[in-house]
Amino acid sequence: MEKVVLITGGSSGIGKSIGEFLHAKGFVVYGTSRNPERISNSVFPLIALDVRNVDSIQKAVAEVISKSGRLDVVINNAGVGITGPIEEIPTAEIKNNFETNLFGPIEVMKASLPQMRVQKSGLIINITSIAGYMGLPYRGIYSASKGALELITEALNMEVKSFGINITNVAPGDFATNIAAGRFHAPLIQGSAYEIPYGNTLKMMDEHVDSGSNPNEMAEAIYRIIQNPNPKIHYKIGIFMQKFSIVLKRILPDKMYERMLMNHYKI
Repeated sequence: MEKVVLITGGSSGIGKSIGEFLHAKGFVVYGTSRNPERISNSVFPLIALDVRNVDSIQKAVAEVISKSGRLDVVINNAGVGITGPIEEIPTAEIKNNFETNLFGPIEVMKASLPQMRVQKSGLIINITSIAGYMGLPYRGIYSASKGALELITEALNMEVKSFGINITNVAPGDFATNIAAGRFHAPLIQGSAYEIPYGNTLKMMDEHVDSGSNPNEMAEAIYRIIQNPNPKIHYKIGIFMQKFSIVLKRILPDKMYERMLMNHYKI
């Protein structure tokens, strides 16, 4: 039987690559977008969904189940970047980031679990970030929202395991997508105490995304996870040094690791 897959944020970037790859492998794929009518080149159907709106989440999940009769895999991919000195990021932007990166995925899971329980099977894949394993300078809010989703996944996986459902995290490093364009940048304030170090960090982050890995690597990794009847709880996908930074955090003293990060970001 062809598995039915729902991907949030399926109109561009990593979500689009995953959807196209799974579609080519014979999966029944539904993507989501806040404005699906604006997308004309999708090879799989796009459903209207805004992860900040609970009603739209419930309607989208119900539409997939109504059309296909089941829901086998949910990929919580929709997310937004945010950068800036924590002191200078408007509180409304911090809340919006958590609404999109944490509370939205939680609501998608809550909407999907009843159907998976009925089926006695299902897989939810939360796309987090290697940045979620460490507090990064000028990316603290993003790190926190993705790190929180990692922990939610650990807890929920234990809660639903007896229903035949698996929850897993996939933490990508830098991939060549349009995430930088959609990211909220706290403005560089002339004369701010953070002007020079934040400016340097911003430039470095954009260079990393521009030279990032091919999103197809993520698509292939997701495909392998779906095929695995007993997936791991955490996966990291990216270049060696990005994955190795998580290992170093585990083994190095805190102050030494902090100094390493500060040297890397030249602050």
